[in-house]
Amino acid sequence: MLQTLAFASCYIYSPRGTQQCSERSRLLRTLLKAGDASFLLKYSWRVREQSAATHTFAEFFEETAVLMPIPGSAPRVRGGLWVPERLAADLVRERLGQAVWPGLKRIRAVRKSSTAPAGERPSVEQHYDSFVVEPSLAAPAKVILIDDVVTKGRTLLAAATRVREAFPHAQIRAFAMVRTMGMVPEVGHLLEPCIGEIKWANGDARRTP
Repeated sequence: MLQTLAFASCYIYSPRGTQQCSERSRLLRTLLKAGDASFLLKYSWRVREQSAATHTFAEFFEETAVLMPIPGSAPRVRGGLWVPERLAADLVRERLGQAVWPGLKRIRAVRKSSTAPAGERPSVEQHYDSFVVEPSLAAPAKVILIDDVVTKGRTLLAAATRVREAFPHAQIRAFAMVRTMGMVPEVGHLLEPCIGEIKWANGDARRTP
């Protein structure tokens, strides 16, 4: 398993907070998951704004990178909603990548983490076993995995491991629009850009921050 994966995220989300900002964070997550076109475009522009205005993302996103959307929890159905793919396309339009390549596929379903009890969420190994990378005529030099929400980082770490096997010389990073703040009872704001790490430790993924 890949030992360390650099990741970035832009917004935070509280799954259990009861105050107004925490409730707004859940609304943000709901709109993101719904794949609303105007919402995704707006928040992709916000990522670009953060990249231009601060150093948080300035060295993370590169115009030469290939953006690879993370598949959903089941093999894709033609015409079905795929939010990370839409998000990746909007980020490319904001010049935060060169192209979208949907070469990472889910060949078998795993349980949705959002609906599974904490002890029954798919492991890194289960995600890894469910992924394949399609052959590519040209190996990308830089890959950014794109997801809508990151919790512990199991999905991203498993996906990055598969991509590393397919493209051993590529620089691999990950971006999720929202990161879950499960250990924080309340959030006082939504926008909190960060660069962090997802590590393989003691048989599981560990996300910081």
